[in-house]
Amino acid sequence: MKNLDRLTDNHIISALAIDQRGALKRMLGDVSETDISRFKVLISKYLTPYASSILLDPEYGQDAAGDRDSECGLLMAYEKTGYDKTEPGRLPDLLDEWSVRELKDKGTEAIKLLVYIDPDEEREINIQKESFIQRVGSECRGEDIPFFLEIITYDKDIEDAKSREFAEKKPGKILKVIEEYGKEKYGVDVFKVEVPVNMNYVEGYCEDPVYTKIEALAHFKEQSDASGVPFIFLSAGVTSEMFNETLRFAKEAGSQFNGVLCGRATWAGAADAYHEGGFEAVEEWMKTTGTKNIQTLREVVQECASPIK
Repeated sequence: MKNLDRLTDNHIISALAIDQRGALKRMLGDVSETDISRFKVLISKYLTPYASSILLDPEYGQDAAGDRDSECGLLMAYEKTGYDKTEPGRLPDLLDEWSVRELKDKGTEAIKLLVYIDPDEEREINIQKESFIQRVGSECRGEDIPFFLEIITYDKDIEDAKSREFAEKKPGKILKVIEEYGKEKYGVDVFKVEVPVNMNYVEGYCEDPVYTKIEALAHFKEQSDASGVPFIFLSAGVTSEMFNETLRFAKEAGSQFNGVLCGRATWAGAADAYHEGGFEAVEEWMKTTGTKNIQTLREVVQECASPIK
C-alpha cells in the first residue's frame, strides 16, 4: 500500500507524535519559537531510534525531522493548530504556506490531517468537513502519498470531553465516524483514532463505571469490525502506563488495530523536566525515562497490534 512500509515496523505502526503546537506552548509556558523547535529536536534525536516513524509539523518541526533516526519514517501535519472557538462547528483549516507537493518535496512520507467531528451535529457543518477531507484525500492520491486521517470526536452540547456524560456517547460517535470516513471517496489510507471508550469509566478502573468490562470490550471489537481501512490509536494525553494497559485491553477485545501514533503518553514528562531544569534536564529525561517509555510502548505494540495486510 503506497509507501506505508517505510512508516512501519514489521508492518505495524509504532509512531511517535510531536506535532503539537498550541498545546505544546501551553505545556512549556512562555517560550520562543526557537525553544519549541529545540524541544522537538531533543524528542526526535533521542526517541526516534525506537519509533517506526515520527509525526511532526512543518512550522516548528523541520529541524527535528532532520535529526531523526535514519530508519524512522516521517509524517507531517497538514492542518493549522486548533480551531476558531468563535464559530460553530470546529471547522478545520490547512496551513497557508504548504501543499502536499511541498511537504513531499521536503521529504515527508505521509500526510496527517486532524479534524474534529461531531457526527450528530447539524448536517451543513458535517457536509463542509466531508468535502474538506475529500479534497485532502484527492491531493494525497495525486501525489501518491499516504493519507492519515486523525479524528477527534466531540459533542457540541457537552463542554467537557472527559465527562461522564460524554463517555456515555463516545462509543456511538466513534463508530459513526469510522463507518463514514472509511468510505473510498475520502481516500484515507490509515485512521488515527481514539479508543472507543473512556477507560476512566470502565469497570475495574473506577468505582462508578459507565461501561461494564464486557460492554467496553464489545465497543473495541465493534470499532475494529467497522473500520474498512487500517487504524491506529492515539494516546489522548493519558499516562504511559494507562495507554499500555489500554492497548492490552484492546487486544483482549479482539481489536485488529494496526499500531499507535503516540504523543504525550511518551514524552509529556519532558515538559515538567523543562520547568525544573531547562533543556539540560529535558535531555537527561529523554535519555532515561523517555527512552524507557518508548521502548516499553514498542514492546506492547508489537505484542498487541495486528500487522497491516
